Amino acid sequence: MKIQFTRLRGMPDIVPQAVAPWQKLEAAARHAMRAYGYGELRTPVIERTSLFTRSIGEATDIVEKEMYTFSDRKGESMSLRPENTAGCVRAAIENGLLQPGSVNRIWYTGPMFRYERPQLGRQRQFFQTGAEVYGLAGPAIEAELILLSARLWRELGIYDAMQLEINTLGDVEDRVLYREKLVAWFEQHREILDEDSLRRLERNPLRILDSKNPVMQEMINAAPKLRDSLSEASLAHFDELQALLKASGIDVVINPRLVRGLDYYSHTVFEWTTTELGSQSAVCAGGRYDGLLTQLGAKDMPGVGWAFGMERVIALMDKVGVTPAADVPDIFVMGTDEVGAADSLALAELIRGLLPQCSVVHNTAAGSLKSQFRKADKSGASLAAIIGSEELEQGRVTIKPLRGAAEQVTVTRQQLEFTLNDLLNNNA
Repeated sequence: MKIQFTRLRGMPDIVPQAVAPWQKLEAAARHAMRAYGYGELRTPVIERTSLFTRSIGEATDIVEKEMYTFSDRKGESMSLRPENTAGCVRAAIENGLLQPGSVNRIWYTGPMFRYERPQLGRQRQFFQTGAEVYGLAGPAIEAELILLSARLWRELGIYDAMQLEINTLGDVEDRVLYREKLVAWFEQHREILDEDSLRRLERNPLRILDSKNPVMQEMINAAPKLRDSLSEASLAHFDELQALLKASGIDVVINPRLVRGLDYYSHTVFEWTTTELGSQSAVCAGGRYDGLLTQLGAKDMPGVGWAFGMERVIALMDKVGVTPAADVPDIFVMGTDEVGAADSLALAELIRGLLPQCSVVHNTAAGSLKSQFRKADKSGASLAAIIGSEELEQGRVTIKPLRGAAEQVTVTRQQLEFTLNDLLNNNA
């Protein structure tokens, strides 16, 4: 019986015909990060489970329900990374990046893993790109990170389809005071709380504010507001951020229910959202997490960052019509029956050397010129380069345009580079 292996649910393949928008996004992200002076950090996809339970929080959905966790051969609990802020902080501490007075601007990209129901823009293996800054307090660096993301959206052509939502969680003292008010309010309405909210009530009551349960919305809307528990310093921090963004031409929506799903945030939190992707509205999210570095073993040092799911950005690119076409070769090289494969292969190598910016496909399978032209046309190539016995003897190459109205020409090898460039530019 033939065994058919299939991919795991929620872990899709990205085939060559679908990879063009990924490449566009990766190139744009790398360009934006370089423009702002951020250096790339690469971390392992597997970390100790304790790194995430300590940083993300044991009462979060990610730790309780979504992590891929297993024991290694020595019985130590390991997890595939569900996010990468904790891993970046761990790497910065372990590699001595967090020296007193230093500032580190880093970015990362790669796969993350969460066991959740697959849907548009949300897979069990998903790709995330993020930016983090260690060593700078105050709202100016938060504004810089937001401007960095805005520049990326503009470069991709999706900025007009997005909205920036921001909120403030205050400092630790603010949240302790607010937590007491919030718990007291929810206790008064305990009979309305669903199972998830009852579980969060003791451990992470702010997360109840993020509930989408329609039965609870009126009660949540009437709950005490975090802003009423903020200190003057926290309010001033948030007001300055708003002023910086306004001065930079960034429109914002204040969303008092934006609390984020991770325990390590403080002060500013934000999300870039869209109405184009249905329920998957959040495209990029982040905020300040000053206490996380100390929590993971560093000396007291501020931190702030954001991350976006690449699948959601690509889905948004497709929705607004800026997805690039699949990549196709520029030149298809073929030989007639009278010449050996070595000769046509050598021609393909010659053209790759002359035009290193071009994609050159060599037809390695034998066949008539008619069948080879069918393959060349199907490949999407702009030009066919043909070598037969006569061309080989005379040191020439025949070039046939496959698109447009240009005529077939036969040129010397000295004329090859100029001719190919000219025909490709006319077809562009």
